[in-house]
Amino acid sequence: MIKTLNEQPVTSLVGHTLPLNPHFFSESVVLLQHMIKASSFSGNEDAVADIIYQHLLGYSVKVKRQGNNIWCFNKYYDETKPTILLNSHMDTVVPNEGYTKDPFCPEISEGKLYGLGSNDAGGCVVSLIAAFLHFYSYHGLGFNLCLAITAEEENSGENGIKSILPLLGGCELAIVGEPTLLQMAIAEKGNLVIDCISKGRPGHAAREEGDNAIHKCLRDLEWFSLYQFPQQLKGVAPVKMTVTTIKAGSQHNIVPGRCEFTVDIRHDDTFSQNEIVDIIRRNVSCQVNPRPGSLGASSVSPEHPIVKTGIAVGCKTYISPTTSDQAWLSIPSVMIGPGDSARSHSADEFIYLEEIKKGINLYVRLLETLPLMLINNPNKYKNEIKHINN
Repeated sequence: MIKTLNEQPVTSLVGHTLPLNPHFFSESVVLLQHMIKASSFSGNEDAVADIIYQHLLGYSVKVKRQGNNIWCFNKYYDETKPTILLNSHMDTVVPNEGYTKDPFCPEISEGKLYGLGSNDAGGCVVSLIAAFLHFYSYHGLGFNLCLAITAEEENSGENGIKSILPLLGGCELAIVGEPTLLQMAIAEKGNLVIDCISKGRPGHAAREEGDNAIHKCLRDLEWFSLYQFPQQLKGVAPVKMTVTTIKAGSQHNIVPGRCEFTVDIRHDDTFSQNEIVDIIRRNVSCQVNPRPGSLGASSVSPEHPIVKTGIAVGCKTYISPTTSDQAWLSIPSVMIGPGDSARSHSADEFIYLEEIKKGINLYVRLLETLPLMLINNPNKYKNEIKHINN
């Protein structure tokens, strides 16, 4: 069934508040339930992509798709105006062994919607879709909106958002939906993963033979656990290194000649990833191999109008320790959304229904208030203001 969106003839957002469709919240919950029922592991999001595609088509939105990435623009797109990207991801991780509930059963209990991907990042997806539909048929936007619900975020895959960025046109700003308790992350840590190899010489364990790679590895493991990068900001560690996997040996009576381990590194933009790798190589004896596809740190100035707008509508700002698809964006971006990052990838994942409702309202308020922030700061944002009343 084709659903209709009211045409909004108001000539400018400034000074006006558009009435929010009362059905958007209930439709968002139903949409999320359908998404949970369909498996959407990274790289295998076909069924969920179909669901989202059909949902948008149901509102007569002109939807585009490449692989399992879905995107669309507001009805009255104007190439002379700047474009704001609204992005979140549809893929999920594989459920862990701690689940006591069926991860694909969207059960609602005591105000919570349970299910794999409900919190990360299904709640953000459906809230952003509702906010996009709210503005879709509005004539007086001072900017365009591009909604992109994308794949392979959880595994930083090649077929996710970075595969369609050239098709989205020139976006000037991005709002990335991730569970942040509706607070605004104005920076996020980068993620660098390195595989290390300590090499010795195999020998018989009963004789004084060989050079034990495990013993050589221990010295490097101790360095990774104790070394602290110089702090550029008081009280904030710019780099955090964690050894996460280790493998050595084949049987009890052979001195291992090789020990392999992996280090997960989270960092801000104080040091580049090349600088981090150089420092590591100068201090350890093992071979250091950075994995391809590492995610860089990102940040936006606290003076940017979207940050000022977030503060104006009651958001707190913070630096996120996690990574997201922001890493692939070369434009200013903030991360904000319903849900709690602490619930991501956890057993019996859930999101509060009230969080979805608040998420829709917050995204709408951000986009309604942004023009006012520009108008009230005419000297600072004169280039942006020229688009507002067009």
